[in-house]
Amino acid sequence: MSDYIEVVAIVEGKTEQIFIESVLAPYLADRMVFMHATQVSKPGQKGGDVRFERVRRDLEAHLKQRPDTYVTTFMDYYGLREWPGLDAVTPQASPADIAECLNNATLTLVSQLFSAQQAERRFVPFVALHEFEALLFSDPAILARALGVAEPEVAAVVKGCGEPEAINNSPQTAPSKRLNNWSATGKFAKTTQGISIAQQIGIARMREQCPLFHRWINHFETLVGGQA
Repeated sequence: MSDYIEVVAIVEGKTEQIFIESVLAPYLADRMVFMHATQVSKPGQKGGDVRFERVRRDLEAHLKQRPDTYVTTFMDYYGLREWPGLDAVTPQASPADIAECLNNATLTLVSQLFSAQQAERRFVPFVALHEFEALLFSDPAILARALGVAEPEVAAVVKGCGEPEAINNSPQTAPSKRLNNWSATGKFAKTTQGISIAQQIGIARMREQCPLFHRWINHFETLVGGQA
């Protein structure tokens, strides 16, 4: 077990990158987990397209770059296309079932593709259910205050779905769509207001309310002897 680990997180877009760099990374650094985020890329483009073939190129580059780092993903399930295990997800699947299906399928494929780089040990897949914005529902009071809406209205969404990671991913009821509806401008500013709200809520609160997010972080903590 190492005294510390370094992790490269391949993320979907700018919001996720800022979230990791400014909110999650400082939290993890206190636990001797040093995470750096980079947007999934292809020539001339950043973010947006999260098909596996595009991500695979980045996975290969980072797994081959250094043998002592870990590589992870931070992709939104909402809008995911052409991804390992996606076809096996049923409409009735719970967030835990969806995560297990996608993460296991992704780990299996990446381990096969990059066995020489010990991907089975070094790669930690994570798909955010249903999208990054769901984490902001971890504290309805803070979210409601930031948006200027009634706290019971926000709390009712979480209660109705069971937990933030279970908030519906339909085009009308995905977390991002709900935030847009509550925003005074009709468009929630993810990279500014969203990050500010995330900072106010804090990672500890998100872990309490989002078991899949907690499990992802806990995996890295256990590699350096951190507590669950």
